[in-house]
Amino acid sequence: MGLFREMRRKNQQMSEARCVALLEQGTSGVLALLGDEGYPYALPISYVYHDHALYFHGAKSGHKMDAVKRCSKASFCVVGQDRVIPEKYTTAYLSVIVFGQIRVLQGDEARTVMEKLMLKYYPGDSESNREQEILQSWAATSVFALSIEHMTGKMGKELLSSPCKSGETPVL
Repeated sequence: MGLFREMRRKNQQMSEARCVALLEQGTSGVLALLGDEGYPYALPISYVYHDHALYFHGAKSGHKMDAVKRCSKASFCVVGQDRVIPEKYTTAYLSVIVFGQIRVLQGDEARTVMEKLMLKYYPGDSESNREQEILQSWAATSVFALSIEHMTGKMGKELLSSPCKSGETPVL
């Protein structure tokens, strides 16, 4: 076995382009780190995808920061669709899991990422409001980059063979 496992159900594996599209469109995911006493620590976060990395922010101290300092390895999961199909005892889903290394950003690089995050989640806000928000929160804020080393996406077999139902948004 290599550094990362191959997907067992290859017929359900999404292309890299489709994985990237899901990461670009997603608004939140779950970051998994090595927490206290060796327990996994998984937390929901907002993020932005850019240039084969995920970026997010958080406090300068706390469980997340302690875990990142302890071990820079992490995984991150985004679920792009999860529609329950009761009569089949299953769900129609799309998901992406990434593995990589986290680092804390500094200076201009961190500020640029904060702008990207703000533009993603409030694209209509003014530059002056964004600047004011950054100034108010900067002293207490850390900015992180998760460089993607491995990425897999999986599509439920129900999506492989069935078109969208009337009124549903097509997936990626």
